[in-house]
Amino acid sequence: MGRVVRNLGDNAARHARSEIAFDLAEQPDGRVVLGVEDDGPGVPPEDRERVFERFVRLDEARSRRSGDGGDADDAGGSGLGLAIVAELVAAHDGTATVTDGRLGGARFEVTLPPDPALRDPALRDPALQAPGPGAPRPGHRS
Repeated sequence: MGRVVRNLGDNAARHARSEIAFDLAEQPDGRVVLGVEDDGPGVPPEDRERVFERFVRLDEARSRRSGDGGDADDAGGSGLGLAIVAELVAAHDGTATVTDGRLGGARFEVTLPPDPALRDPALRDPALQAPGPGAPRPGHRS
């Protein structure tokens, strides 16, 4: 998940004019939603699924390298960062989407399902559970 956060942050930094925001929330059903947004140009609706494909770079992103107003030091990227995000999130049974953000640019959201081990006591790691009443405590000799 560290790679997911890093790639989304790098993408936002590449396209932001001056502001990036991260947020994290747990939904009532246990799903976790990570949001990353910026105040850049956004992603047109017709490209919102395509940006998660390998080697896809939108025209605006490519033009940032060519000297027409973009940062001369911006190496542009390979078009793999968001594809890696989508693949890693899918491997965890989650989804990655992009919409319009509150800052005026794109908002990328990663939604992950609840962790069954945290919801179902039968699946919890016994080593992490608190001992019941009268049970010996770890490190305590009776």
